[in-house]
Amino acid sequence: TRMKQKWRYNTRLAERKGVTVGTGTPEDVARFHALMLVTGERDAFGVHSTAYYRTALELFAPLGRASLLLASFEGQTLAGLMAMQFNGRAYYMYGASGNEQRNLMPNHLLQWRAMQWARAQGCTQYDLWGIPDVDEDPETAPLAGVYRFKAGFGGDEVRYVGAYDQVYRPLLSRGVELAWQWRARAALGG
Repeated sequence: TRMKQKWRYNTRLAERKGVTVGTGTPEDVARFHALMLVTGERDAFGVHSTAYYRTALELFAPLGRASLLLASFEGQTLAGLMAMQFNGRAYYMYGASGNEQRNLMPNHLLQWRAMQWARAQGCTQYDLWGIPDVDEDPETAPLAGVYRFKAGFGGDEVRYVGAYDQVYRPLLSRGVELAWQWRARAALGG
C-alpha cells in the first residue's frame, strides 16, 4: 500500500487507544448530523438536513451501496462518514468529526474501515472525493488540511471536468440568481 507510514501508525494508534468503528443505522443519522454541523461550522461548508442523510442511507444501504460508519471512544461518537459505492468504485461522500478527542485519530481508522467496507463490496477503487482546485496552492487553499489528510492515504490525484449548468430559461435563471444573492445579503445582515 502507498499509505504514508504516519497514517498507518495513526490508524493502529486509534485502535490501541480504544477507538472502535461500527456500522450506523438510520437511527444513528442524528448523531452523524450533529457531527456534520460541528464540522461544517469549523471548516465553513454547508450541511444537509438530517432527513437528507437518513433518506440516502435508507435508500442505498439495503442495496449494499451505502454505509454509515461511526467512530466511538468510551461511548462518545467522535467521527463518522458515509461511503457509497457503484460499479466497482466507492466514494467517501460525507465526513464529520467533533472537536473532542482528535488526538485519538478516529478519522484515520474510520477511513481505513471504509476502505475495507468498499473492498468487501467488491470495489477496486476508493475515491476520497474532493481536493483543492487545480489553480489553488494545496498548502494554502481553504481545503489544505483536507488535502493533506487525504493525500496521506496514498493513491492517485485525479481531476475531472467541473459541473456546468445548461440554462434553458435565461430570464427565470437570472431571477433565481438575484433571489439567492438577496437571500445571502439578508443572512449577513446587510
